[in-house]
Amino acid sequence: MLATTEDNPSKHSYPLRESRANPTESWPSSGDHAAPAPPASAAPPLSKHATHIYTVSYLIFFSLLGTLARLGLQALTFYTGAPVVTGVLWANSGVKKPAKEPATDEIEDDTKAKNKKHLAAKKTIPLYIGLTTGFCGCFTSFSSFMRDVFLALANALPDPSLPTGSHYASRNGGYSFMALVAVILLTVSLSLSALIAGAHLALALARVTPTVPFAFTRRVLDRAVVVLAFGCWLGAVFLAIWPPDRHNGPDVWRGRAVFALVFAPLGCLLRFYASLHLNSRIPTFPLGTFTVNIFGTIIEGLCYDLQHVNGLGAVVPAAMTGCQVLQGVMDGFCGSTTTISTWVVELKGLAHRRHAYLYGSASVLVALGFLVVIMGSLLWTRGFAEPVCG
Repeated sequence: MLATTEDNPSKHSYPLRESRANPTESWPSSGDHAAPAPPASAAPPLSKHATHIYTVSYLIFFSLLGTLARLGLQALTFYTGAPVVTGVLWANSGVKKPAKEPATDEIEDDTKAKNKKHLAAKKTIPLYIGLTTGFCGCFTSFSSFMRDVFLALANALPDPSLPTGSHYASRNGGYSFMALVAVILLTVSLSLSALIAGAHLALALARVTPTVPFAFTRRVLDRAVVVLAFGCWLGAVFLAIWPPDRHNGPDVWRGRAVFALVFAPLGCLLRFYASLHLNSRIPTFPLGTFTVNIFGTIIEGLCYDLQHVNGLGAVVPAAMTGCQVLQGVMDGFCGSTTTISTWVVELKGLAHRRHAYLYGSASVLVALGFLVVIMGSLLWTRGFAEPVCG
């Protein structure tokens, strides 16, 4: 886990989330006594405005990287003869943000308290927020997971081993239910396992993990990321308007990645602010994450329908750009608005097990119910047409 050399919240004093971490509180040192607070002139605190700008910049920059990583991993893991045809499964079980500092039974109470304070202070650092909420949140996708759950139920899950446009053999409804349960069990169990494995890996590498000097983070990284974030996002917009592969050649990059990069930061910022304002409303039910996951899943279903209905996203060659935009909204906006990483961290971190089961079940059932209504109404009446950009 990336760390800074400053363990004292009074030194970095990022005020974005003061309600969660007291910036005037000093950290205990590795010895028995608390380290004295440094003089105020040693590290002037950042203003709320500067902290907000840096945080948003990190979120934008890492949302672009997380989305590209997810799309690339999905393309790598969707191949002929693949044992698992839900390519997003690899991304959903690949990166997890930590719920808390890893702990063992031998840790004393004072060490646990120090770890708790350390995590609370770390959550106010813009770079940490960018890595967890930005990269990890956009690398995983709850909406894509629920889309695959519905397609498994409807016997329409894409299979790279089958020729394009081929029809699936009909099957008994009981097998469809088993397919639905299989996708849910695979994703949830592997995601929770990845979270635990990541905590173990963090413990194993704690002594050799390099640290990032705090002065370098504030004076170099924080300032550079403002230019990088908005520059890369603006570059993606320009590439979408003037694609570089359009010189009498096949249109490739705009449909596969560029449109997704245009919409990804919007979804990431929506998820960040929704969680910031709603998650604290109900301590036993993270309302913010639940809201964005359901909202993103609804948009995913609507875009999937538009892409697979005759005359809009399917069949008509003139609809290529519209089909690519819809794909970009699904991969970029919906994929970044919804998240598996935060979801499983919250499932693991809720105080009571019954609250975790209630939260997890409600998320899956409500999202699946919306997709049954939205996508099922088209599939079971007119059927899905092959999208022109598919």
